[in-house]
Parts: sequence; C-alpha cells; structure tokens
Amino acid sequence: MRPAFLALLFLFAAGPAWAETRLRAVATFSILADFVAEVGGDRVEVSSIVRPDTDVHTYQPRPRDARLLAAAQVLVSNGLGFEGWLDRLAEAASFKGRRIVASAGAPTAKDPHCWQDVSCARRYVANIADGLAAADPEDAAYYRGRAADYDKTLARLDAWIRAEIADVPADRRKAITGHDSFEYFARAYGVRFAAPRGYNSASEPTARDMAALIREVRAQKIKALFVENLTNPALIDEIARDAGATVGPPLYSDALSRPGGPAATYEAMMRYNVTALVAGMKKN
Repeated sequence: MRPAFLALLFLFAAGPAWAETRLRAVATFSILADFVAEVGGDRVEVSSIVRPDTDVHTYQPRPRDARLLAAAQVLVSNGLGFEGWLDRLAEAASFKGRRIVASAGAPTAKDPHCWQDVSCARRYVANIADGLAAADPEDAAYYRGRAADYDKTLARLDAWIRAEIADVPADRRKAITGHDSFEYFARAYGVRFAAPRGYNSASEPTARDMAALIREVRAQKIKALFVENLTNPALIDEIARDAGATVGPPLYSDALSRPGGPAATYEAMMRYNVTALVAGMKKN
C-alpha cells in the first residue's frame, strides 16, 4: 500500500477511537451545558438532559435520560433545589461518576436562578473547571486555561450590563416578569422586579396577588412587562390588559433558545435580555 493511503486509513480508524477518549459530561439543562462546552472544548462531549426552550421546573425525566446518565463520567447540576427530579434519576441510572454542583460557593438566596448574576456565572465556570480537572487530570491545564479565557469574556459581559443599566434613570429600573427568576439580576444590577408567580414557574398566584400586582403596575406606570420563553403568557397578558400596558419581547431565564435563536449561548442570552429590559424600562 502507498504511505499516503496507509496514513489516511490510520486517521479513519483512529477517529472514532479518539472520540471515545473524550470525557463524557451530562449537564442538567442548557445553560449549564453551554458552560461545560466553553470549559471543556474538544476534550469533553457534553449533553443536556433538559433541552433548550424546555422548562426544568416541570420536566419529567425519560428513559433516554437514564441511559445518557448511566454512560456519563461527569454530572453537572445547578443545585439549590432547582432540579427536584435529579437524585431519583441519578439513582435510577446507577450513576457512579463525578458530580459537580455549579452553584457551590456562590452567594445564594432562595431563588435558584443564580446565573442571572454574571458574577455567579463566573463561580459556576470555576467550579466546572475544577470538576473537569479532577475527573480528567491529564487535561487539567487545558480546562483551566479555557475557563480563564471564558472568565475574561464574562467579566466584559458584566461590565457591559452595568453600563447598559446605568443608562436607565434609577427610578425607572422596574420590570414585571412571568415568574420570580431575576432576584440575582436585581441584586447585582439594581433593577426591581415583580412577578405573579414565585421561583417555580409552575406555581399559581392568588386572585389577591394578581390584584395587588395590577395596582402596582398602574400606580407606578410600569411599561416594562415581559413573559419568559417558558412561561404561559396568560397572566402577564391579563396584567397588561387591566393596567393598560403592553408586553415586551420574551425573556430567557431558565433555558437557552434553540440554535439559531436569539439566546443560543449564555452570553447571547444575557445580552438579549438586557437589551430588551433596558428598552422596556426606558418607557416607564
């Protein structure tokens, strides 16, 4: 055989073998999967249990999820009670790999949506890098290098958000969302949010809660009303109708958009949300 043909044959045969050497990681939902992909690069094969545009709160694991997890070496979760179904799924899958709780060490509150503060997202990335390095020590420097590069991107993102919010007068930094998923954003960037639903998108408000929120929207002339991509718009539509307001474009809080959408990565999601929020709040 010719040497060139032998080399081609070797590459063809070695390709799948190389792919099999990649660390197999499973993230519980799409935002975490994006973080893992950023840190893991071509050394990690990452899958997401809950896909883009799908609600973690109401998700019901399927047999394929157990099979996916059974074959994984690393499991990355948010923690903070966000994935209430995860322990049962891990037990059903007999998962024996390394578990990474991305929110570990972050300054947390009752709201599990910690990633809405970019400083928390930076902690997530550091935790993921540490976990991948522990699971795959030979590539530890690679993971830490990629995490450091991505951390610089997130630092620039955080500075951009602060500059954008600062362009809105302080007394207009108010918004209504479909469920209470922006507590960390509010705390970090000085925006006041209210919502008809609590931290879980499946919760339902009382008639008294709705009436109080409508009164607040009217009294404070809040025009920045939004529904998240995963939340039933009926309640926000009702508030807007009764308060004489209009609903802005959907925000992304718990999941990324599908590829090609406006929020296909974490950075794109935050930039899209902030742009929509600022435009809405300037109308208040």
